[in-house]
Amino acid sequence: MKLYYVHDPMCSWCWGFAPTRQIIRESLPKGIEWISLLGGLAPDSNEPMTAETKGYVQKAWRTIQERIPGTEFNFDFWNKCTPRRSTYPACRAVIAARNTLADSELSYIRALQEAYYLRAMNPSDTDTHLTLANELGLDASLFEQHLLDPKTHQTLLDEIAFARSIGGDSFPSLIIVDAHNQAHSLKIHYTDPQRILNDIQQHLC
Repeated sequence: MKLYYVHDPMCSWCWGFAPTRQIIRESLPKGIEWISLLGGLAPDSNEPMTAETKGYVQKAWRTIQERIPGTEFNFDFWNKCTPRRSTYPACRAVIAARNTLADSELSYIRALQEAYYLRAMNPSDTDTHLTLANELGLDASLFEQHLLDPKTHQTLLDEIAFARSIGGDSFPSLIIVDAHNQAHSLKIHYTDPQRILNDIQQHLC
């Protein structure tokens, strides 16, 4: 059986879900494979966020802080950076990290989320990703090659299409594919990993 986690590194709710996601991943019953899929929240655009979109995202950050205790956001981001709505550059950077060094994807996602939400660094800027690659000890030259490679963008599009095909059209999503190849979406409990693990267990019966 497979458990797909559909996410976007610039999804604020995915950031709030991160501690629960880690517990679930580390506590999965035997026989279930964890697979992360990039969902592509917002396609490529160089246009800055509109005032309306900025307000919407900042409101979401405050809501998440209220609903998921312990989740932190650095609101200096909105003064220091020129935010762009596109999340595809961040998604491609995750794939570039994956292709640069095996098993670096999770650490890169964490570094990218911390850069965005805590360090007020712009996740839409290539310089941000090169800085993170260096900080993580990745081969920066190889990382940049992967980041700019058209094949990386195609990998992202393919991943998004597959995520949509199994019902991963909101973020975060958890979708379990059973022994009969049937996909089942699991309810996201942001602060209660045990409830999600119980739901997973039911699909093993």
